[in-house]
Amino acid sequence: MRSYRKELWFNVPTRRAFMNITQQVEECLRESKIREGLCLVNAMHITASVFINDDESGLHHDYDVWLERLAPHEPVSQYRHNATGEDNGDAHLKRQVMGREVVVAVTDGKLDFGTWERIFYGEFDGRRRKRVLVKIIGE
Repeated sequence: MRSYRKELWFNVPTRRAFMNITQQVEECLRESKIREGLCLVNAMHITASVFINDDESGLHHDYDVWLERLAPHEPVSQYRHNATGEDNGDAHLKRQVMGREVVVAVTDGKLDFGTWERIFYGEFDGRRRKRVLVKIIGE
């Protein structure tokens, strides 16, 4: 069995955003030369997420509105975490809802997706560099 590891770096200029990172993950898979196995994609920051869904702008808008309703950023005083001097208590909760990582099967050298599935990076406390781990194992 072979193993491949790469970090993808992002610096989102806004507080919240969703980015389709499928092409970057597919490039990692090509570099790995692994034909059969598993691909893990993991947000390595506790205020960011990786998830799989449809690449449709209306859905991304709905996510943003829904998450802001579930855990509004303001007032920042509503979160005990923010008493530490942070202002990102909401971002931690949003990450918990959207998830930390995804695992995708690799079949015949390709990500084995459903019809509309794509991989997304979700940022909930942006404006700084953050990384995503891509780990691929297989033959």
